[in-house]
Amino acid sequence: MRLIVKLLLLPLLLGLSSCADLGYYWQSVEGHVSLIKAARPVDDWLADGQTPEKLKAKLALTQKIRAFAAEELKLPDNPSYKRYADLKRQSVVWNVVAAPVLSLKLKTWCFPVAGCVGYRGYFSEAEAKLEAEELKKQDFDVSVYGVPAYSTLGWSNWMGGDPLLSTFIGYPEGELARIVFHELAHQVVYVADDTAFNESFATAVERLGGARWLAKYGSDTVKAEYEVYDGRRRQFKALTKATRFQLAEIYDEKKPLTGDNNALIAIKNRAENEVKNDVKSEEEDKVNTEIKNKIIESFKSQYERLKTSWNDYAGYDNWVKQANNAAFGALAAYDDGVPHFEALFEQQGGHWQKFYTEVQKLAAMPKEARQQALKKINKDA
Repeated sequence: MRLIVKLLLLPLLLGLSSCADLGYYWQSVEGHVSLIKAARPVDDWLADGQTPEKLKAKLALTQKIRAFAAEELKLPDNPSYKRYADLKRQSVVWNVVAAPVLSLKLKTWCFPVAGCVGYRGYFSEAEAKLEAEELKKQDFDVSVYGVPAYSTLGWSNWMGGDPLLSTFIGYPEGELARIVFHELAHQVVYVADDTAFNESFATAVERLGGARWLAKYGSDTVKAEYEVYDGRRRQFKALTKATRFQLAEIYDEKKPLTGDNNALIAIKNRAENEVKNDVKSEEEDKVNTEIKNKIIESFKSQYERLKTSWNDYAGYDNWVKQANNAAFGALAAYDDGVPHFEALFEQQGGHWQKFYTEVQKLAAMPKEARQQALKKINKDA
């Protein structure tokens, strides 16, 4: 199941000599180049008698999705997603995210051109885990998970473009469309040092575009399949969002993620009282750590109950197993700004190019002004 969907890998040769962590950049360049070399034009795969028929059908579908993206969603029409690579592994990269033990604020890493982002991606799972161990020694909550796709923001088009990958080609039709739309959206707007803006915008595009694709081309079977898939995602996001709010409350990070503040504050107070009865020490950090652990254990229990209605679907199990501040903090970037972008799309009459123009205007603002302007956009405006 797709949770975090990219490593923003820009042309790392830019400014490379000035960067201290040359080893990290080298693995990024080497990993991306090997991926590009493995990619072949979709037409070649379709003409190859050794290509399985099921894969041919998926590849043919992606080219219809790609054309739809350019023609109807006004996303860039360039070489991206017209080639395919079989990576023979489950993930293309592994992301490492980290946060303090009593905060949802992610540690950031800064890169040439891309700016500062709240994750660090590796083409090797082993290297990602080594980085995670180093961060744990610095008392961070750390999460490592594989992701199926990443974007080079169009910088790889001269090399043949970002390719379709075996790591996501098997997704249901509606989800396959969404991931292509999401990654192409990053080629329309990208702001250095504002991961939440970039990801919320791309997620809004994938949701809006995916709905249009299904409405126009989705069969009853495809729509039903997607509804099951997306229904699980909506339930999971609602649960994680409520948990993030509870954690933000105890860390005194005021994030109005829902309107039911009083109920959530009551939950926090009850948990705090339970902990104070059990823990003799009055040190605030120790108390808050105990509350945090109770909240996360409660989240895991609620997830297990929720999953009973999913016919034993286990797509989120690995994420839940390592749920912590880092994992919850990373999800916020993909969710919290989406309603504002969707409202902006409605305000532009569902006109894609006008929508992109308005988003580009927001992107040109200073970060604080941009964030405030985005928050003021709502569906009732």
